[in-house]
Amino acid sequence: MGWNGLPIKNGDFLLVNYTLKVKETGETVGTTLESVAKETKLYHGEEKYEPFFVVVGEGWVPKGLDEALLGFEVGKASSIELPPEKGYGARDPKKVRLVPLRKFTAEGIAPVPGLQVNMDGKTAQIRSVGAGRVQVDYNHPFAGRTLIYDLTIEKTLESEEDKVRSLIHKRISPVEQEKFKIKVENGELSVEIPEDAFFLEGIQVSKRTLTADVEKFFPQIQTVTFYETFKKPKPEVPATSPTTEPPKQAPQTPAATAPSTST
Repeated sequence: MGWNGLPIKNGDFLLVNYTLKVKETGETVGTTLESVAKETKLYHGEEKYEPFFVVVGEGWVPKGLDEALLGFEVGKASSIELPPEKGYGARDPKKVRLVPLRKFTAEGIAPVPGLQVNMDGKTAQIRSVGAGRVQVDYNHPFAGRTLIYDLTIEKTLESEEDKVRSLIHKRISPVEQEKFKIKVENGELSVEIPEDAFFLEGIQVSKRTLTADVEKFFPQIQTVTFYETFKKPKPEVPATSPTTEPPKQAPQTPAATAPSTST
């Protein structure tokens, strides 16, 4: 049930904590919980552990999980088992191919079994390395596996601001969502981009994708405006001796604001 006792429904914005295991091996292959990551040796110290954001019915998670969320309750620990047809599908032998070794060496890649690579715009995993040829598997790593999700819906997002912030965090994840200043008023959403995000790779694509999200989920918002404010650094004041008159401070230059608008 949702926050107000209503059932979870398609279109709900949820924050979910989960641990994912492969039934056939018992291996834990993913989690949003730092404590579980440390227990299962998934922890590398670089990942950020936080609840996973999902809009129910959008296909952001495997089909079986999307369907199961409709029957879960907020705050109640639940478990679901997904066969391959409800998860990442059956393994397709046709997606296992032999690639010339020279293709890897030309790109400066030393192929070893288990290494994930990007080949022709697709993610693949190296299965074996032979004389002059490399066996590459384009199947999803969990294809053909039965998956077990242990999860808890931590909360449903109800306010417009919380929903927009979560969408921003999904599209521009390296920067803390609290650093974005947002305002929704009179059919317009304005987003002030923090300095941390100015030069992120792909930031312009992220803004276009975020705009498409807003158009889809908030039809009442007609305009999305992004602001980037570049502030002139304050001049360094040299150290002064008692006999030296302190230099006069330079006047402050107003910040330059560069808006970009998507409609």
